[in-house]
Amino acid sequence: MSGPPPFPGAVGISNLRVYPWQTDDGLHGGSPHVHLCCTECYVVVGGRGRLQTLTAGGFAEQPLACGDVVWFTPGTIHRAVNDDGELRVVVLMQNSGLPEAGDAVLTLPPAYLKDPEKYRRAVSLVGPDGSPQQPADRARARRDLAIEGFRELRRRFSAGDTAALDEFYAAAAALVRPQLDAWQARWEDGPAAVSRRTGEQIEALRRGDHRHLTEATVSRIEQPAQDTLGMCGFLSRYDLVRTGNEE
Repeated sequence: MSGPPPFPGAVGISNLRVYPWQTDDGLHGGSPHVHLCCTECYVVVGGRGRLQTLTAGGFAEQPLACGDVVWFTPGTIHRAVNDDGELRVVVLMQNSGLPEAGDAVLTLPPAYLKDPEKYRRAVSLVGPDGSPQQPADRARARRDLAIEGFRELRRRFSAGDTAALDEFYAAAAALVRPQLDAWQARWEDGPAAVSRRTGEQIEALRRGDHRHLTEATVSRIEQPAQDTLGMCGFLSRYDLVRTGNEE
């Protein structure tokens, strides 16, 4: 085997410190967004907050306290709210961490969602001149723009305009369509391959063949340094430092 084996189920893992930055509605936290193919799970390891969600079932809030586990399936528009400035989460992501590798669309206002280039510029941490001189400022700006769109979605939906959510889903699906071949390859090489391997192991054991057990390994990754301004907060991604640290 070359390098360490996949994480269990070929998930992705990140540490997340939810942004403590205040928003126009008086809260603190990250950018509302949606995943189109992936379930995501929050394991709260510190602080207090809330997860705001919008689905076809309506708007809801889940409390987030240390030890809580909350997960949500594709199509769940979600916003992490940091109530005490200390909210920290371990994030488990389906499909080898695809939510941090393309499967995410922010709830920007419709004018941005309908124009792929305008959307790309709005969510990029790189300035118009191509220089990421103030990435934190740009992360805050895109967060605030996503909250503006999210609040309008909530307003329309709560007023009985259920088409608002479908319009957002349609726009999000159109934005990610150019990436679907890459997503397919990531799925086939990751979770699909892991699942097939489990099937092969079950069949081998049924035949009395246990040779795969001799290939057992133990892997370890040290806690990575914070390195990314993510959608919800400051990220440190375990899957990006998997360079064969085995023992």
